[in-house]
Amino acid sequence: MTGSSVAAQPVTDAVDAAAAIRHHYDVGNAFYALWLDDSLSYSCAMPSGPSDTLGAAQERKLAFHLDAVGAGDAESILDVGCGWGAVLARASARGVSRSVGLTLSDEQADLVGDLGCPGVEVRRESWTDHDPAARYDGVVSVGAFEHFASPADPPEEKIRIYRRFFARCHGWLAGGGTLSLQTIAYANMDRAHASGFMQQEIFRDADLPTLAEITAAADGLFEIRSVRNDRLDYAWTCEQWAGRLRARRGEAVDLVGPDVVARYERYLRMSALGFRMGKICLLRIVATPQRDAFFGSPGTTSSAR
Repeated sequence: MTGSSVAAQPVTDAVDAAAAIRHHYDVGNAFYALWLDDSLSYSCAMPSGPSDTLGAAQERKLAFHLDAVGAGDAESILDVGCGWGAVLARASARGVSRSVGLTLSDEQADLVGDLGCPGVEVRRESWTDHDPAARYDGVVSVGAFEHFASPADPPEEKIRIYRRFFARCHGWLAGGGTLSLQTIAYANMDRAHASGFMQQEIFRDADLPTLAEITAAADGLFEIRSVRNDRLDYAWTCEQWAGRLRARRGEAVDLVGPDVVARYERYLRMSALGFRMGKICLLRIVATPQRDAFFGSPGTTSSAR
């Protein structure tokens, strides 16, 4: 491909899941552009120190994930939950000939489609429906895993959902491929004490995983090569976002109204505090498929089809 394209694919996820995503991410690109960095990276950065800039820290994070999946030598990568396309754009700049992004947000898909990056394709599609014609050399997923399970799901159902994701990734990856996963997770806070405000007003119907649930779901499918808990990186990132939103509060109110701005200010304050206190954490996991994996139950096939 010589440019980016939007594939208008039917989304067969539950309507509630798509609606929950759009509730948050379709507030408007102009609103997020006020307080995110120029790459529109809406996930935890990797600051080198307290005086680092948000833009530099986000570029370091993007490089971390692309390096983890060997993007320098890759012909194709998949970004599950591609946001506004920062990973895809940088993969294209590194010479990756086919970079596919999945999102359920119309606002995000439209912006990625307008980037004009060679080899980039964005699909309005859930990971549960993704059926590629060829395998990928790498899969990146940053900030999407948190949306896979709902607060109503019992623990065993959460693990089943997460295992289905890992099984799909296993089937999507070519031999020698790598998965780079970034997700917020519960740490020293019990799930029963999760904030109703966060689950109802910010990330509707979404529930965080625990590290134990992730490892249980990946068992037998992926070898986990490395795990980082960078919760203080996310506290710093949320504080950076909050400061940038505060500096342009008047413009934000003009765009989305005072109630939405107040909601985001509260969410960023609460998140920064939760990360600093260790109630929640930020996991960066690099894993490779176990090619001799045995799949004995429905939903855990190694095929991506």
